[in-house]
Amino acid sequence: MANKVSVKLDGDRLEVQAGITVKKAMELSGYKVSKYPEPASLFTPCETGGCWSCAVEVNGQPQRACVTSVRDGLSIETVLPDNCLPRRIVTGFSGHQVGGVGTPWWLKSGGDYIETACFAAGCNFRCPQCQNWEITYQSQGKPLSPREAAERMTEARYKFGVDRMAISGGESTLNKKWLLEYLKELNKLNSDANARIHVDTNGSILTKDYIDELVEAGMTDVGPDLKGFHLESFMRITGIRDQDLAERYHHTAWEAVRYLIEEYKDRVFTGVGIPYNRKLISIQEIGMMGEKLYQIDPELQVCVLDYRPEFKKQDLVKPSYEEMVEIHKVLSGKGLKTVVCQTKYGHIGPRI
Repeated sequence: MANKVSVKLDGDRLEVQAGITVKKAMELSGYKVSKYPEPASLFTPCETGGCWSCAVEVNGQPQRACVTSVRDGLSIETVLPDNCLPRRIVTGFSGHQVGGVGTPWWLKSGGDYIETACFAAGCNFRCPQCQNWEITYQSQGKPLSPREAAERMTEARYKFGVDRMAISGGESTLNKKWLLEYLKELNKLNSDANARIHVDTNGSILTKDYIDELVEAGMTDVGPDLKGFHLESFMRITGIRDQDLAERYHHTAWEAVRYLIEEYKDRVFTGVGIPYNRKLISIQEIGMMGEKLYQIDPELQVCVLDYRPEFKKQDLVKPSYEEMVEIHKVLSGKGLKTVVCQTKYGHIGPRI
């Protein structure tokens, strides 16, 4: 028989198997756990400990429910005190010469630094070809408060002499409370008119309300990725096996782009990212995405990323320059005026 330990969960005594996580103990007690943000539930999107979205109070200290093991006598409070600062593992804070999909195309000429960027650990996707897996699955290191991260980013901004400050990942939007506070702190420290605050995201939980809050907090530029037109392609690219969850993520990301254009076109610069590798998605489907994006806004910036062999998909062959030229022709042929294609020789930009 497995060893049992006794823990307290919101004051109630609970007997659970030794060695399971706090998250599992909460599930066994009937607590709702979700990989999509839901009211009155524990949001556990990354399940590696990087994003800190599932933080609860354990013996008086904030701990990650997804990676913290129970032990005898543990006291767990599922709601953190109001005075407990949100935190997240964030690294980087360095200069970038190219930027992300939410960086305006005319800045991508190369050479000089155009923005500073940091990278938030943790992601709700399981892309087998993750292009930034060392950040995505990072769970060690000191988690930063929003103020600490904002101070580091501001220092990096002046060190590299730029006005743009970006956060990417992993997935930057998972820990909503942390991100909103980070943007507010960054806005306070960079109140000059030239400052631009850029969020790169997979868009999967970017609801209309969340977008409104991000804009109110100071976001001026955003780069949502759209990983497929068909749900089947989305699931293949993201590694999400739960079809209902995948459908929700997929729909939310597309609707986020539509809402950003409808409500914030004149206030927030939006650039959409599309991943391309012929083993992941066809050129025909890229064209279908182009048609749908044209219907949203012909002037929308669309950046196609040439996915290289990485992580668990070492069998991929990086798209050739000629393939990316063809992608550019296909999307431009759909009427899109601002198509940017990443290649091994640099970016193919809009035809002006």
